[in-house]
This record gives sequence, C-alpha cells and structure tokens, in this order.
Amino acid sequence: MISADKLIFTMRHRVVTPDVSAGTPTEGNRAVVVARQVDTALMKAGFKCSGELLSALGALPEGRAIDKGVEIIGWARELAGDHVRHNAYFIDFPANVPDTLDFWMECIRDALADPVTAAGTEVVMSSRGDLALNLLSLPKYGTYQHAYAEMLARHEDLVPALSDRITVLHLGGSLADEAASLYGELAASTVPLNGQALAALRFLADYHGGGTGSIDGSAVAILDIAVRENKAVINAARVRAGIAPEIDTPTDVLRIAAELSGGDVTLATATRFRSLPRAQRRVLLTALDTVISNAPGKLADVNRHPEQWKRLGERLHPHEQPQPGAADVFAVARGQKAAPSLASRVEAAFGDGDVARAVQTLAVAPGMLWRAADRVLRASATSAGLDQVLESFTATAPHVSGRVLLSVREHLQNRATIRPATGSRVFVNRAGRWFVTSETRPKLDAGVVARMLDLIDAEIERRLPDPGRLVVDPAIEPVALPLSGKSAPEGLRVFPRGSVTPVEGEVLRFFVYWRQRAQRTDFDLSAIITGEELDGEVWLSYTNLTNFAGEHSGDITSAADGASEFINLDLGKLGRRCVIPQVYVYAGEGFAQVAENFFGFMTMAREQKGAPFEPRTVRSRSALHGDGDVAMPLVFYRGEDGRWYAKWLHLYLRGRGNVWGGTRVEENRVTSRLLTQSVLGRDYLRVGYLIGLLRRKASTGDDVPVTYIGVERPEDLPPDATVYTLANLASLIPK
Repeated sequence: MISADKLIFTMRHRVVTPDVSAGTPTEGNRAVVVARQVDTALMKAGFKCSGELLSALGALPEGRAIDKGVEIIGWARELAGDHVRHNAYFIDFPANVPDTLDFWMECIRDALADPVTAAGTEVVMSSRGDLALNLLSLPKYGTYQHAYAEMLARHEDLVPALSDRITVLHLGGSLADEAASLYGELAASTVPLNGQALAALRFLADYHGGGTGSIDGSAVAILDIAVRENKAVINAARVRAGIAPEIDTPTDVLRIAAELSGGDVTLATATRFRSLPRAQRRVLLTALDTVISNAPGKLADVNRHPEQWKRLGERLHPHEQPQPGAADVFAVARGQKAAPSLASRVEAAFGDGDVARAVQTLAVAPGMLWRAADRVLRASATSAGLDQVLESFTATAPHVSGRVLLSVREHLQNRATIRPATGSRVFVNRAGRWFVTSETRPKLDAGVVARMLDLIDAEIERRLPDPGRLVVDPAIEPVALPLSGKSAPEGLRVFPRGSVTPVEGEVLRFFVYWRQRAQRTDFDLSAIITGEELDGEVWLSYTNLTNFAGEHSGDITSAADGASEFINLDLGKLGRRCVIPQVYVYAGEGFAQVAENFFGFMTMAREQKGAPFEPRTVRSRSALHGDGDVAMPLVFYRGEDGRWYAKWLHLYLRGRGNVWGGTRVEENRVTSRLLTQSVLGRDYLRVGYLIGLLRRKASTGDDVPVTYIGVERPEDLPPDATVYTLANLASLIPK
C-alpha cells in the first residue's frame, strides 16, 4: 500500500513538510551537509531540490535529514526507472552488437558443441511445412550471459551535459493540507482519470473517511463532480464509512456497488458483485428508491446495463426491505416493466426523417445533443431547419460540460479538413485499443462548421477564469489538451495523446523493462523506421539487431528477476524518416498482468558514453497497462524545420501472430504504419488554444495574481500563484 506522502511526491513532485520541529539551517550543521549530499545524489538521477526544500532538509535534526533524504532519493529513482537494474544481453551495447545471423549461428555452434545441450536443441515443423529451429532451446539465447556489475565495468562513466534532464522537487505543506488539496483536485477533475489517479482518489477518499476534499479551501460538492467514476469512488468511501451517498441517477448506485465489490467502476466490463453487509445493502436500496421516487423518468437509465442490474439484484436482496422505487429498477432490468430510453426515441425520430423532433428530444439532455452534433448537422444539411438546429446548440451550450464542448471542437476542426474517400477515422476506447476505418460521411459545410467553432470558442472563453498576470512556458503550448486521462499512463514527464514535444540530442535510445509475476514472460522491444511518407520501412528487433542507424541490445526471453531491452539510434543518420517504437508481448503475461513494466526514452550527445541506462538522460518513463499484445507509446519524426519531434500515442493493438504463435514487428508493419499515419494527420486541440482565450482576459501589472502554465513548476513563482503543469493540466479545462 502506497503511503500518502509518497503519493503526493509521485503525482505532484512535492515533499511533505517534515513533521518534526525544525530549526534554522546554519553552516556547520551536519544536516546542511546531508541536504547537499542528497541534492548531489538526486542530480545523478536527473532531479534537484528547490531552494526551499534544500533549506527545510538542512533545518532538520541530522538523523531525520538522513532518513528523509534516503526516502526522497528512492522515490525519485523510481520515477526515473532507476530503482531496478537494467542489464543488456550484449555486454558492450550499443558497441559490438553482432549481425543477427552471425549471432544465431554462434548460439547454434555453442549448443552443438556440448552433447547434452545438442540433444536438447529443438527442431520442429512449422504450420507451413518448413523445418525451423526453436531459438529458446539454445542455452545461450535469451538469458543474460554476464552479471549486472560485469556489464557496468565495461562502460565508461556518463559525461554530464547541460542538456541532461533536471526535474525540480518542491517543498510541500503539511501532510493533511497536501492530501486534502490533491484529493480535491482529483475529485473535481473535469476529465476521466487514469488508473493511477483513480487509485489515488480511492486511497484519499478512504483516508478522509468519505468526507469531501477541497480546492482553495472550498469543499467539493459531490453532486457537482463532473466525472461519474470519481463520484462513485467517493460515494463508496462514504458507504464504507456509514455515510449516505449523494447520487442523482440509478447508474450511480450501480457504480458504487461495482466499487464496493472491487470491480470496474466505469462499467465497461461486468463486475462480479460481492455479498455486501446488510447495512451497505440497506443504504444502496434506500438511495435507489429515493432517486426513482423523485424522478421516475430516470428508470430509462436502467436499460444501459440490464444484465449488471440483474446480477446486483441477486446480491442486494431487495425483497428483504421492499421499496417501490428500487423494485421498479429491477423490474425494468428483467423486462417486466417498460421504460423507453431517450436514445430509442431519438432513433425513432431520425428513422422517420424528423430532424426537428430528434433535436427537440435531445435538447432535454444537452450532452447527448452535442455528442450527436455531427449526425445532427449532416441530417440538417438536407432539411430546411438548419438555423433552428444551430439555435438549439446555442441554447444548450451553457448546460454542456467543457470537456464535451472541447471534444466536439476537436472533432469539427478535423471534419473541416478530412475529405470523404481519402481520409480515415480513428476510434480509441478507454483502454487505448483502437481501430481505423475509412471516412465515408459527407463533408460538413465549412460555413456551418465555422459557426459552431465560434459558438464553442465564445462559451469556453466565458467559462474561463480571469488569470490575472498570465505567465506561459512556450513548451506547453503544443501539448494536447487531456480531454480524457483514461489511457494516459503514470510515470515521469508523460504527455497526453496527440501532444508534440521536441526531441533534443544526437542519440535517441528507448527502453522497456518488465518483471514477470507467475509465468515465463517475453516482451520484445522493436522499432519500425520508415521514409518521410511512411514507406520503405526497415526495422530493429530481435530478428534484425543492427541496421544503418542503430542497434538492438539483444533478446531477453524471461524476466523472473526483471529484464530490459534497448534500441539505440543515431538521429543524424536517419534523414527525413519516422521512427515507431513498439513493445510486443511475445509470450506469457500481458502488460496488465506482469508484476512491473515501463517504457521510456533517453536522448544524449554521442560523446556522453555511459551505461545502457542513465537516469539523468531519461526524458520520459511510463507504465504500460493497455489491453493488447502491442504497445505504441509514441512516434518520433523529423519535422520540416529539420528538428526531431515526438508525438504521443498511448495506443494498444491486437498483434498478428507468426507461425510460432508469438507477435512480432514483421507481421504488424502495415497496421502500425496505417495507425501512425492517421494519428500524425489528426489535428489535436492543444493547450495553446486555451492559452489564446486566457490571454484575452489577462491583466498586466505586478500587483495582480499570477497564473503560470508550463511543463513543470519553476522555482521563482509567487507563493500565491495559480500553477498548471503536466501534473494538473486537466484542471485548465472548464466545467
């Protein structure tokens, strides 16, 4: 179980104020020396204490300073992925990596030289009738041939460079204040949270005993929480604490029951409901009865998840304490009572060709109207009521969440450029799984799209707060707005899908680490290298260890104690090309089943040398949790200005297996290129869009409050400044 102070450090890069009486740091005080040693150790991992944090450590008693310093160093190394040992199969990697066939022949010769291992060498017939050698049967293949210390001894020390990453760690407040602030920020998020953030909200909700968090000292009202999953997590904590939940739809109760059962609070997958204590069953049934008694029309909500309602009814035992509203819910789920849904009435109107009736029906649920904007606008193009439809959008805009409005804007700005028969549509689900299909819808009228965009811009600008004096780090402007955090993994400097960030350095090296839980697990790191037009691809993988621009560190086929693979690329040799890193699950446990895994990349100058893994050169590290056999974290490409950039994907796909049943890059080149082409061509809504609207409201002068927007928090901000960084970027999105 993660501690609250570690959670705050990991998510905010803030160190909770030590809970001891601290004095004033003075030269000669041993704690001051300890603080400087901690700072030096942190810099080797790419971190640094802020002046305030350094001063606070130096004011502690020496023993407490040592303990706190060791704790901070451990947390920081874990953020960078330096808490594990990263060995490489080829001890001198990236130097002296052999030709693939030469290496395989060496493994075969070594196996045949020993009668015992020769007898164990496996030759089988593939499904195509070919004889093939199983590399896994060769004793030299797929397992480290040297110790970690032996590998380190073969490498020169890293030469530090000014371009190495330095992440500043800041001093926080008390544990109670920091926990309450993080709790309030997560609870009030306007976008769905990823797995780590949702787990943090769950932890903090129980930590606060089901009470509400706060933002700037103001309590968070549960019914005002925009994201239903967040509301369910907090309400479940309230139920566990014996406090009545606050709900406004029957589905809220279903989510609470899923959370209490340890299931999927998003309801995307069915939950195996537990037998809940009698007191909790009574609370849930009472809440269900109240919401239906107050608004009988909400019974239609039950039609969205009828099977899960049936399973829940078996666990809640509604017959033990009959309540009419709750009874009606389960009657609808069993088909014994009719409750036509809004969606069915809308479909009937569209089926009759009555666009006006469809829009009128949707208008009672403004979010549904706006989510159906493309369909409504297409249908209205052939009717005489276009102006009335646009008036409906204008009237309902103030009642739609900011996230939905911004999602529609991103959709429409892409619809204005994608042409039927030549463009493509990319669909991505909550787990990062995707598929691409051709664009067959007729193009929307440019004038109508422009009117819709103006309407959205005006409404979003109206909702944005007065930023006071606006200070912006230009590096944040190309970052995509995190309209959903579902598939965004936790880690260090992880950007939302669609973000574009510059890649500085002459050498690009990416890596994957994994540690299996219960069975032999083989992850394979690969990279497709294509031409400027995503053509003429070559690749680096365990089947092609070297090419004109780089090297693969070698195939590791089991990870009981953890394993790493690397790919090293000289960017100067790539020309106008595109690099698509991928991680394949060849055998064993998937991304979500292993004990631990993460992907990341480093950049460095050619003369820096160093070991295969150097934490201060790590630009990003992220976990892999998606549902699929292939992870595509990001793509690197050279822009028209000659500079290299990364575009963040966070995508997963089902790979095509080979004759052995495993998944590898050769069988998935076409699919990977198609997906990359679709994502590279999509125009994501960026942070710069909101910054442009905020600048219209900004004030000038030194006596006005400061709002800072950047990748990371700098040291020299006023203490009362409002700060938006990667850690809380979603807070920029208005409700």
